[in-house]
Formats: sequence, structure tokens, C-alpha cells
Amino acid sequence: MNKRIVFRNMDHSDIMEKHANEQLEKIITFLENDRGPVFIDLYLEPSKVHKHHKVDLHVKSAEYNLNSSYEHEGMDFYQTLDHVIDVMYRLLHEKKRRNHDEERMRGRHDDVKKHR
Repeated sequence: MNKRIVFRNMDHSDIMEKHANEQLEKIITFLENDRGPVFIDLYLEPSKVHKHHKVDLHVKSAEYNLNSSYEHEGMDFYQTLDHVIDVMYRLLHEKKRRNHDEERMRGRHDDVKKHR
């Protein structure tokens, strides 16, 4: 598992990194049985002037290549980070369900072809 947290337009913050790692644990737990290398890239870009923060999360593995980003004015930076990770978690579950459904349907189509 290759995880990278990048701070853009800000100095490194141990508190922010700790919070990000805590939030990423559910993504890491979800992907721990995934085959092949897994890359997680989290880009944190807070705004110092306004509450207009941007967070990007990229997950790439053998089965997944997903992006989640959020940029919203008026939200706390921690809320923006939590939102992006929650969206990614839902995307991963949805993609896994879709992959599973496609595998099940593929088997059914093969059975129908055999009976013809």
C-alpha cells in the first residue's frame, strides 16, 4: 500500500496529517485485500484568505481507478477532508458492488448460451 499526503500552498502540519491518516484508515481497511499495488494520493490545499478549501483524493489499484475531490466555500477544512474521504468510501463500495454484479451476470449469460 503506497500512501502519500501532499500539502499544497501550506507548511506540513502534523495535526492535519494525523487527522487525514485517521480518516484514511477506512479506505485502507477496505483495500487491504485488494490484489496488486494500491496507490492512495491525498492532496490538501487550504485557503488562507477565505474558507474555500480544496481536497483531492486518488485511489488506484488493479480493480479501482477513482478520484474524489471537493472544493466548497464556507466549509471548515476538516469538514472538506472528511467529505472527500466519505465520498471515496461510497464510490469504492459502489464500484465493488457493480464489479460483483457484472461477474454474476457474466456467469448467467454463459449458462444461457450453453442451453441454446
